[in-house]
Amino acid sequence: MATFTYEALDQAGKPRKGTVDASTSEEAIQRIKAQSLFPTAVREQKVKKSAVAGEAVSAKPKRKGGGGISIGRVSQKQLTAFTRQLSTLQDAGLPLLRSLQILEGQMKPGKMKNVLMGVCEDVEGGSALSEAMSKHPAAFDHLYCKMVAAGEVGGVLDVILQRLAEFMEKSQRLRRKIRGAMVYPLVVVTVAVAILTFIMVFIIPKFEEIFRDFGVKLPGITLFLINTSRWVAGGSNPDQVIPGWVYICAAPFLIWGGFKLIRKAGPGRAATDYIFLWIPIFGKLIKKTTVARFTRTLGTLISAGVPILEAITITAQTSGNYVYEKALTKVHDSIREGESFADPLRESKTCDAIVVNMIDVGEETGELDAMLLKIADNYDEEVDVAVASLVSLLEPMMVLVLGGIVGTIVVAMFMPMVAMIESLQNGKV
Repeated sequence: MATFTYEALDQAGKPRKGTVDASTSEEAIQRIKAQSLFPTAVREQKVKKSAVAGEAVSAKPKRKGGGGISIGRVSQKQLTAFTRQLSTLQDAGLPLLRSLQILEGQMKPGKMKNVLMGVCEDVEGGSALSEAMSKHPAAFDHLYCKMVAAGEVGGVLDVILQRLAEFMEKSQRLRRKIRGAMVYPLVVVTVAVAILTFIMVFIIPKFEEIFRDFGVKLPGITLFLINTSRWVAGGSNPDQVIPGWVYICAAPFLIWGGFKLIRKAGPGRAATDYIFLWIPIFGKLIKKTTVARFTRTLGTLISAGVPILEAITITAQTSGNYVYEKALTKVHDSIREGESFADPLRESKTCDAIVVNMIDVGEETGELDAMLLKIADNYDEEVDVAVASLVSLLEPMMVLVLGGIVGTIVVAMFMPMVAMIESLQNGKV
């Protein structure tokens, strides 16, 4: 008879911890459920080994470090590939520790290899996989660990890993599409700014010298352009210490740094998330992306066997938007009080009516997880269409803006030249 420690949720959704005596983990789970509790983590208590056993363990050679650079978080691409490979090995029937050792052995030196070495050591020492992974938040977030824990408790770790891999692949595909759509506009804008800066620094001053030599009276638009060129190039104004091109180059980094700094504070994050949702065109895209993300996350957690209250809490924490996090918190409180899922979501007005109605139907039929995943698939398709429409809209807008800027420069430079030509023809110069 062994002693098992457990973490569980009672009927009100409140966490409970304790110990239970049983011969196997399956028997321990049944005894916990008999107490009207839903177990979320069950593991056998480790028994302290004797001094001789301790010497034997210490005599065991230590694993060598993975080496390589291990700063920052593990990339989402690496984590997705690892999850898919682990699910395949588990589905093939390999022992968990052996599967982890295989994946760790084939991993290139770096952060992920070091993380897997630590996970292998903990699992070999008797820890549950979810417990071992929770020690490495740079690789495995709260959502990942909870799904793995649900798979361990239910004895369906291979199925959960497969669902988790599919979830991560679809999320990564959506993120990749949005980033890919933004590459073209960013490249065009960057090249355009670089060309305009070059014109301001090297070309406009040449025209200014010509106009000065001929003593031509300059129109207002030309004077404005010349003053802008002086500011960008710097040096002409003794009070200007830093040339304008330095500000232009530093502006994207300063804006990004300031944005990150603002979002670190709670009120700043809330304000920016509200503003994003009301931006024309982009706001609708952000709404669709967020709805697709939270419905897929929640549907995957519920289908994995995670209790709905805990699933909603995790989903709110990983939603990525304060407005939806607040709405899901109200949904959590509503369900805890015995009310429905759909009503507080409808009152928050964060989702379209069709989303709320589909959730309502799923709640009534007992297929909430399937309905949430169906909503996510539909919104993924809508995001694809919205991204394609946005790109097609941005192209003519950028052409118009750049054409207007270039046209303004041409007009500003050629108006004095026309005056010069007329003066020469009239014999005034």
